[in-house]
Amino acid sequence: MNALPGPPLAPPMVRTTGSLSRRMIVIAAAWILLLLTGGGFALDRVLVSAVTRNFDDQPRYVLNALIVSAEIDPEGEVIFNREPADQRFLEPYSGLYWQVSGEGRDDFASRSLWDRRLAFGGAHNDLTIHIYDTAEFADEKLRIVERDATLPGSPVRWRFKVAQSRDALDTQIAVLRRTLLSSFVLLGLGLLVMAGLQTIYGLRPLRAVRAEIARMRAGKSSRIDQPMPDEVTPMVEELNGLIEHNERQAEEARRHAGNLAHALKTPLTVIMNAATAGADDLAVTVVREAATMRRQVDHHLARARAVGRRGNAHSRCAVWPSLESVERAVSRLYPDVRFDLDGAKMLNVHVERQDLDEMLGNLIENAAKYGGGSVFVTVGEKGGFVEILVEDDGTGIPDADRARIFDRGARLDTGKPGTGLGLAIVRDVAEIYEGSVALEESEDLGGLLARLRLPVAA
Repeated sequence: MNALPGPPLAPPMVRTTGSLSRRMIVIAAAWILLLLTGGGFALDRVLVSAVTRNFDDQPRYVLNALIVSAEIDPEGEVIFNREPADQRFLEPYSGLYWQVSGEGRDDFASRSLWDRRLAFGGAHNDLTIHIYDTAEFADEKLRIVERDATLPGSPVRWRFKVAQSRDALDTQIAVLRRTLLSSFVLLGLGLLVMAGLQTIYGLRPLRAVRAEIARMRAGKSSRIDQPMPDEVTPMVEELNGLIEHNERQAEEARRHAGNLAHALKTPLTVIMNAATAGADDLAVTVVREAATMRRQVDHHLARARAVGRRGNAHSRCAVWPSLESVERAVSRLYPDVRFDLDGAKMLNVHVERQDLDEMLGNLIENAAKYGGGSVFVTVGEKGGFVEILVEDDGTGIPDADRARIFDRGARLDTGKPGTGLGLAIVRDVAEIYEGSVALEESEDLGGLLARLRLPVAA
């Protein structure tokens, strides 16, 4: 009894670090709040100081006028030759007062003080104008401007005071601060709205990328073709490149599977026909065709491994250690062959070490197997590629056969053991890494020269 299929698996949850939009708005809000708070505090100090100085100008002017117009009468008391002109000095409790006090003398005060007097403390000397606030009247806060002066003909140091109610000043400061607060609140809200609109508009391309990816998943498109801002374009290009890379790998996998199926079809047909007919040489046929199938499987497995490893963008290896390792292995198989290595020893290629070993092993083993006893390997760099030249002193390969020798199973010398897949594997793996291999005539040794070109890695 077959089990019923379960529900489709949900896509794996992706870990997130929070909303990018919220993060940008919170950062903008914090920065706006900091700037407006600091700017508002500084502006409040400046404006309050300016309003206060303007408020103090009038009593300071009156104080100087009182001192200039003050005289001493025959009894030693202070009189004025010119009374202050402000009518408020004559109105009781008008909020504007003056008073002249001296140690041991009666206070000489404006009528506006009526039955009250300003406090006189002789513990300090106000040789210059002294301005301060006082709450000595329970129902009225005062701002006092005072100064000590010695008048001609009097040994007494007189203290001149002009007091003014702070109500007008406090009202002006309150209006000023309300205006500042409302203005800064509106400014802050406006800046926050602007930051929100900027975030929404600025992140719109990311939402467009998401929509394009959804269209690709739905099969409506295969690439992101919409124009994007300069900051998003590199990401879109990398994404398109990744999609193209995956499609190329999938297409190569399908092609390899088809090639392998086609390559195995003929040997399997031969075996089935021999078995059905009861052929006398069935065992020989099975061994022969099984060897053919094994060669094909090994070839396609090598290609599949190279295709899979090519997906690693960080694939790189040093050429010289791989070359020395291969040379040691092949020299044990062919102890009578002389191997010479020369060239740059610090070059790297964008190839996995296992694939480089396999390509070098096939080329050097072929040179040792089919050469006359000498193998010369040279490593160099040219045009962004590392060139590895493998030369031997054998009979070489005619020009007409150099292209055919890369075919799978092709062998020109059947007298020596081999599968005929070595050069085919080298060509396929090199092309997977966007390299190439070519056969030429060796000018120095007279035999075959195999030129392997692979992309250089910085």
